[in-house]
Amino acid sequence: MDALIEYSPSLLGGAWVTLKVALLSLVLAVASGLLGAACKLSNLLPLRLWTMLYTTIVRGVPDLVMMLLVFYGGQLLLNEVIDYFEWEFIEINPFVAGVLTIGFIFGAYFTETFRGAFLSVSAGQLEAGRAYGMTSWQVFLRIMFPQMLRYALPGIGNNWLVLLKSTAIVSMIGLSDMTSLADQAGRSTHQPFTFYLAVCVLYLAMTAVSGWFLGRLTTRYNVGVREANV
Repeated sequence: MDALIEYSPSLLGGAWVTLKVALLSLVLAVASGLLGAACKLSNLLPLRLWTMLYTTIVRGVPDLVMMLLVFYGGQLLLNEVIDYFEWEFIEINPFVAGVLTIGFIFGAYFTETFRGAFLSVSAGQLEAGRAYGMTSWQVFLRIMFPQMLRYALPGIGNNWLVLLKSTAIVSMIGLSDMTSLADQAGRSTHQPFTFYLAVCVLYLAMTAVSGWFLGRLTTRYNVGVREANV
């Protein structure tokens, strides 16, 4: 217990790094998901094929393999480009690599979530909006997006919880998140179970708060919606 108290500031600092990686990755994943859903629903065949290829490959490759491929493979590719143009050496930052990789991976899952949610919105509501004289942008903001978000919230919540836990893989590329710091502390004190248990508690706290917030958000977006009796 004394060792845990001694290393607690370090673990909390690592928890903050983990949370920053998760939140920034979420922003990137949502943006990628919205773009991917728009491409999948597009009338342009090349966009649909490209997005299908993206979602198929990303969802078929393990997250850890993708992380190592982007970090180490990306560095080698960048070095080749730098040598060719004789530029100054650039090293990939583990934090940036972690955010980009996790955001890229979960963008594929959010693409399918948003695509299904967009398709769930009644076409009649969109036609009614146009009949009232709304522009396409107004129809999207006032009718399509709020309705889509209500349908997408369960999938968004599940993807966020998985994304949050997947941040542990950034420890494999040298980022000092709480998993990496717990491993170092466990090796130094020969008490790995204590520190890994502390990491489990921190992750559980994050997911519990996330679950509460998502529940409130779901309640907010379901105001005025009457569910059918089964």
